[in-house]
Amino acid sequence: MTISLVFLAVLMLVFGGWLFSHSINVRPWEAQSEATPAEGITNRASHLPLYFTAARVGLVVFLAVVTAVFALTISAYLMRMEMGPDWRPLPTPGLLWLNTASLVLGSVALQRAWAAAKKGNDQVLRRCLMLGGGLTIAFILGQGVVWWQLHDAGYYLAGNPANAFFFLMTALHALHLLGGLVAWGRTLRKVQRGASAVEVRASVELCALYWHFLLLVWAILFALVLST
Repeated sequence: MTISLVFLAVLMLVFGGWLFSHSINVRPWEAQSEATPAEGITNRASHLPLYFTAARVGLVVFLAVVTAVFALTISAYLMRMEMGPDWRPLPTPGLLWLNTASLVLGSVALQRAWAAAKKGNDQVLRRCLMLGGGLTIAFILGQGVVWWQLHDAGYYLAGNPANAFFFLMTALHALHLLGGLVAWGRTLRKVQRGASAVEVRASVELCALYWHFLLLVWAILFALVLST
């Protein structure tokens, strides 16, 4: 349980600190010009800084729930590992390193797409948005290849607890990425249909933040697999 609380605290401090730093640096007259009329009315009524829109707050709440899920999974992994001699660690496929690089580059691409949306650069936005999603799809497909390689080598899901937890954690992470790709696909469709950078800026921002979060989660999971 201690591991769960530490994991939850670290992730939420990172994202909470990021949101706080951005709200501190926002000048009221600039925030007012960037906010839509609906956002401005809503935030004034609730006496919240204009940066804290419903979509951003909703994302933070959702990430808190996801963090709790992964924290509990990691705690179960560590407790089960110490329970008996039937725990036999899996080998670490080299492809996991390449998959990790794909996810890192995908997160970087979406960060650049967000920056392009802020600057109103439609061409860079479209290119980076497509690249970020493509690299993420490559990561998920690469994870599928890793699962196939392990299964082909005799490391079956029901073979021992270590196998089961590896497949569970990596599949859970991939499912969250697939959910993110749904939002990414909707944003890309809007861009392909001619939506300007200003119109999709909020959506691109949420996608980028979600990808950064899942990259951090994957870094923790990958380090856990390597160390145990």
